[in-house]
Amino acid sequence: MRRLRLYARLARLAAVVAIGLILASGLRLQAVIGKLPRHAARHRLCRWWLARLAAALPYKVHLTGVQPSRTALWLSNHQSWADIPLLGMLQPMAFLSKSELRHWPLLGWLAAEAGTLFIKRGSGDSGMLNQQLGEELRQGRSLLIFPEGTTTNGAALRTFHSRLLACAIETGMPIQPVAIRYLRNGELDPISPFIGDDDLLSHLIRLLGADHAAVEIQLLQPIDSRGMERNRLGRACHAAISEALYGPVPVREAA
Repeated sequence: MRRLRLYARLARLAAVVAIGLILASGLRLQAVIGKLPRHAARHRLCRWWLARLAAALPYKVHLTGVQPSRTALWLSNHQSWADIPLLGMLQPMAFLSKSELRHWPLLGWLAAEAGTLFIKRGSGDSGMLNQQLGEELRQGRSLLIFPEGTTTNGAALRTFHSRLLACAIETGMPIQPVAIRYLRNGELDPISPFIGDDDLLSHLIRLLGADHAAVEIQLLQPIDSRGMERNRLGRACHAAISEALYGPVPVREAA
């Protein structure tokens, strides 16, 4: 029975990926003939497809909070590649991802055609990256970034790379903090995190062969970036997401 369920889920996922390939091929064809679709149309199409991809994954999503009504820099903790469809289905937006994703079979090409911006870890070219991110925000397009710079198992929140927040400060755009958590039987899900030496195919088989897990997505109170110094802003965002995931940090009394 579990094997039949796995095959059924794989078939559904393959159908969604096939649809994505058709859509991405259409976008590529338009680019070849010189009829590029507007960014807004591309992002709406991407959101539609990500919603189908998220629905094909074995998750029950619990969403709390209010979605922003204006352009914002979305900022989330990061546990899995599944974070992207689960968050990307909420609003049309662009994504910042590690450059390694660009080389994934099929999914890397789909991500590129959807308008994903890729960052090479350790490249040191933060100025050009900040210009790219700032231009997206100035054009009224929301962005999703993962400031931890890597995925974790969800047990702790890593330090944020605050240089990625400079684009929000320079454009005066608000930060939309997001806390995402994967739970299985009321505990942190050991299957969903995509970490270490995981490869996509093995992770997919483990995930699709398991029972449904719960995903809690908390849209937290937006943070005004105007006039903020980026390290201070990074600490404020880190504190907000950390408290949402793990509760308030106890205040130590002075001796």
